[in-house]
Amino acid sequence: MDINLINTNNLIIAEIVSDSIIINDAQDALDILANCAYQDANRIIVYQKDITEDFFELKTKLAGEVLQKFSNYNSKLAIVGDFSGYGSKSLRDFIYESNKAGRVSFVATKEDAIEALLKGVKV
Repeated sequence: MDINLINTNNLIIAEIVSDSIIINDAQDALDILANCAYQDANRIIVYQKDITEDFFELKTKLAGEVLQKFSNYNSKLAIVGDFSGYGSKSLRDFIYESNKAGRVSFVATKEDAIEALLKGVKV
């Protein structure tokens, strides 16, 4: 796992790059939060491919646990990927509500992720 730092609008965004799944449980998310906070980044980009599929099965409650960690530590998360393959209406609703609230955003590209993480920031 690598953490690439993106400096923009006087903020640091951490882009997590990995060749394997890095979020298997809530503790993994907490570890990522801590690593990024150590580098003064409280806005984080993670890729869908690096998150266990259990996250996208809402009945496992993993998504809620992970999102709660980001809320507790006043951090923002953008998950980059193609979410159209998930047929669950409850997951689509979850993604819609998350994007609306803005703490966690599900987006298609890294550029969309940066834009979502900067939303509400005064330049």
